[in-house]
Amino acid sequence: MRGRHTCAFTLLELMITLAIAATLAVFAVPSYRSHVERAHRIDAASALYRAAQFVEGATSDNPTALPPGLDRAPQFGVQIYSLRVLPADDANGGYSIEATPTESGPMRDDACGIFTLDATGQRGNRSGSSGSAPSSSECWKTG
Repeated sequence: MRGRHTCAFTLLELMITLAIAATLAVFAVPSYRSHVERAHRIDAASALYRAAQFVEGATSDNPTALPPGLDRAPQFGVQIYSLRVLPADDANGGYSIEATPTESGPMRDDACGIFTLDATGQRGNRSGSSGSAPSSSECWKTG
């Protein structure tokens, strides 16, 4: 009579596997979140440039509304940022456009806050809640 031989994992093997998976998750999840935030910031910046191109080519002297599709970022899919044209003043060269994170979106608490771009090409950020934001070069970084 032959003895039964069962194939199974030991408790030690399972614990080692769980430890490896947990270690990978500890490093992978923050890296993934950072990558997603950077992608959303790039979407906001590119939407501002598209909107600026529209405003520059608009036939009216002072366009105040962006057409559907240019008033949001990303252009398709779930809206993360809302764009709007601000009135002209002495400092912005004729217009300024801002991209504000949506209230219920994933970037609502982002340190970069509101992205701005004006007619002179000046890029900036301001935080909606605290009033301060990281340097613009940090928020507008694409690489």
